[in-house]
Amino acid sequence: MIFTLLCFTQNVLTFFLALSDQELVAQSIIFIFGGYETTSTTLSFIVYELATHPDVQQKLQEEIDATFPNKAPPTYDVLAQMEYLDMVVNETLRMYPIAVRIDRFCKKDVEIHGVSIPKGTTATVPVSVLHRDPEFWPEPEEFRPERFSKKNKDSINPYVYLPFGTGPRNCIGMRFAIMNMKLAVVRILQNFSFKPCKETQIPLKINSQGILRPEKPIVLKVVLRDETISGA
Repeated sequence: MIFTLLCFTQNVLTFFLALSDQELVAQSIIFIFGGYETTSTTLSFIVYELATHPDVQQKLQEEIDATFPNKAPPTYDVLAQMEYLDMVVNETLRMYPIAVRIDRFCKKDVEIHGVSIPKGTTATVPVSVLHRDPEFWPEPEEFRPERFSKKNKDSINPYVYLPFGTGPRNCIGMRFAIMNMKLAVVRILQNFSFKPCKETQIPLKINSQGILRPEKPIVLKVVLRDETISGA
């Protein structure tokens, strides 16, 4: 699957930018190393929300089992079509955007809606604030994957949901990171279920200095679904 993503990246970048093989390898390394901690942290948040919302976990496992019977290996094309998995990942990224803010440097004097922004100003977009603003998200502290259903997704303002930024300078590894997380979630939930235990922190306390992460390690009870483990 990684090979497929890299081939896709090579085709796109070659068509638009004509990158050399060396430049392509350099960008691929950024994908892997730049996305390691951010992806693993988001996966921790996903598992936490599934453990504390067993109805969501069950519904997601039902979709996984129906899509990949008998723990069949996931494929890129099918993963991309899994609606409920996409909803769970998106809602987790809304509640826990790893980049809590986005900074942009103003290269020239501009005026936006009567507000003058001089050249040299650093503009900060408070992503985590936007993601939990009740004006845009009813009951924003609630974990509700249905916010991102096909019926609701088109009504979401793209500038109030920015887990990877937006525009020409959004996260270069966005598609790679999303597919990586989806693959991990499917493989994990094919084999295991998660439950809170006495050490589980509810509600979860967050440290937002640097990248957003749990204040303390997330502790959950892991339950084997059956006697076989696939894709471990």
